[in-house]
Amino acid sequence: MPRAVTKERTALHELDREWLAASPFCLIATADADGACDVSPKGDPPGFTLVLDDTTIAIPERPGNRRADGFLNILANPHVGLIYLVPGRNETLRINGRARLLREAPFFDQMVVKGHRPQLALVVEIEQIFFHCAKAFMRSSLWKPATWDPGVLPPHAQIVKAIQPTEESLAELERYYGAQYAERLYRS
Repeated sequence: MPRAVTKERTALHELDREWLAASPFCLIATADADGACDVSPKGDPPGFTLVLDDTTIAIPERPGNRRADGFLNILANPHVGLIYLVPGRNETLRINGRARLLREAPFFDQMVVKGHRPQLALVVEIEQIFFHCAKAFMRSSLWKPATWDPGVLPPHAQIVKAIQPTEESLAELERYYGAQYAERLYRS
């Protein structure tokens, strides 16, 4: 369809900027030199992705699982694919481009959240950008609370205890993933 082909752009439109300003969450897809893939979620308050210019964005790195799979991939293969979500919206904003890691830049000061400045940022040079259709979200009813059933699966602490070799007891894991877990979001 012509509309599917003509939606691709190579620079940010004002509506892309508005979407990035409203988005609190994105998925970053990477692949290593051999093509082994990784997808990592990134989230912060809406607007966490900083627009540097019409073809460049920066994403702050926050403490996570400390595996650094995506970063290791980027060092071997700079191609990335990003999908930005806005809660309640069925469309997504897709950005494909080349990424590099920065340890320091003046714009890091604009990425402070709750007093925490990122130690790294992922800078993406945009090669392709477009809005993706809503069909997958509509089919899944992802944003319809009536379809949500968090109790269909065991709590995360139980999953960790069942799958991972860990010395912690289930009670210790429940404390770790309990109320204090959210308090440690921005700590290293």
